[in-house]
Amino acid sequence: MARTNVIFFSPYPFKLGEKIHITEGKRRGDWEVVEISDDKVRLRCPVSNREFNWDRFCYEVREEEGVVWPKKD
Repeated sequence: MARTNVIFFSPYPFKLGEKIHITEGKRRGDWEVVEISDDKVRLRCPVSNREFNWDRFCYEVREEEGVVWPKKD
């Protein structure tokens, strides 16, 4: 197995009341987290106060160097 740089994606651990900013896409802008379930997140726009219930979609990203890839699990 070769060692290479690998990018890891993990679901973002939303917290109630958290203020977030989405930098790109159709949901870009400022939001407040108002409800969380295992598969959905409800966000409120602080300007219009409109709320939207969406599938969880945000991910944290990190890059690691020198990782064995592909990894046999």
